[in-house]
Amino acid sequence: MSDQQRCPVVQFDHHSAEHAKDHVAIYRKLREETPVAWTEAHGGFWVLSSYQAVFEASRDDDTFSSGRHDEYGGPGLSVTIPKAPTAFHIPIELDPPEFRPYRKVVNQVTAPAAVEKLHDTIKHYVTGFIDTIIEKGEADLAVVAGVPAAVTIDWLGLDPAQYQQYVDAMHTLVSAAPGSPEYQHAAEVAVPWVNKTVREHIAYRRKHPADDATTHFINAEVNGRKMTDDEIYSILELVISGGVGTTASLVTQALVWLYQNPGERQRLIDDPSMIDIAVEEFLRVFSPTQALARTVMKDVEFHGCPMRKGDRVLLSWASANRDAAQFKDPDKVDITRWPNRHVAFGIGIHRCAGSHLGKAMAREMIRQVLARMGDYVVDMDNLVTYPDQGTNAGYHRIPVTFTPGKRLLGDKPLFPDHYTRSGK
Repeated sequence: MSDQQRCPVVQFDHHSAEHAKDHVAIYRKLREETPVAWTEAHGGFWVLSSYQAVFEASRDDDTFSSGRHDEYGGPGLSVTIPKAPTAFHIPIELDPPEFRPYRKVVNQVTAPAAVEKLHDTIKHYVTGFIDTIIEKGEADLAVVAGVPAAVTIDWLGLDPAQYQQYVDAMHTLVSAAPGSPEYQHAAEVAVPWVNKTVREHIAYRRKHPADDATTHFINAEVNGRKMTDDEIYSILELVISGGVGTTASLVTQALVWLYQNPGERQRLIDDPSMIDIAVEEFLRVFSPTQALARTVMKDVEFHGCPMRKGDRVLLSWASANRDAAQFKDPDKVDITRWPNRHVAFGIGIHRCAGSHLGKAMAREMIRQVLARMGDYVVDMDNLVTYPDQGTNAGYHRIPVTFTPGKRLLGDKPLFPDHYTRSGK
């Protein structure tokens, strides 16, 4: 576009090694110098880094569409750049008015009252995952990050013992660099396994309903009709994709920061009631979903930049959350910050439906780690971060030592044996 010369063109690639090394500094430079800019990476897209620009775009669904438009940017998940090779995701890839009835169905099982019913399940898995390492005195603390995946898979009525296979599929698509061997294996092997397993589960639950979220979606009505298998699968894959990665991303970053700031760690150990507000601050500074994308649906001038129909746009939640125009001392982690109007879960109608569940899991994970192994020491030289930090940031490996403790579940199995799946 010739008229794009009126706007700043930057060298920006959120999937680059440079970005993974210090995305905070890169976004800070963008905010301060070019809060709306064009980059040629991945076929070209706009990147929005200021709180104001992100806020405005995320609330203008007529202009900035979340819908799947394969004619713009190619096939695949519309809310990532480049587009990930996943199934159509309902409701995140729908715009109003189609969006609303599906979101209503999802909200029924993700609202605070519904999440409260999952408290015992969450506590069980946090306790059990810590039990697997607590007696040894040394471990990979990232093991505890398996909790959100197990809870999500359990909640859907799938076999939670297979949680790692879902992580290998869905989380790898956002934590490995596009085109890498790990990414290709996820796309070509692991994701098809998820597709097959979940579709078999849907078919099984149609004949054998249970008290789980999958049965809820089977029984739910949208516009006066029951949903098809494809629609249900679309919702379940989205739930799995979000459930296996985002909370793990948040908690791993928070636990490393707490080790680096022992005084703040001790404050939370001494007063666990502070954890709720601390989690909100961790969400702000360690935004588990760094950025999501939209597609421009009509020619528009946005913050002085000439955007054209079909342009792709990246909205950086992580950058918006560190904007000095919105937050005092934005790079300071203040575990007492309140109110905290962060946008870690997005803004507008597409705000993450799983936010209440994610926060409930994060609070319990941090609470139990601090209560049961609060003196953990991180081997900072051997931390392993996600190789790609464009969509999710976090740690694959957190080697720690700590004072050994006792298991709490006793002989109770970590993964209950009452799950029935297709073929069993």
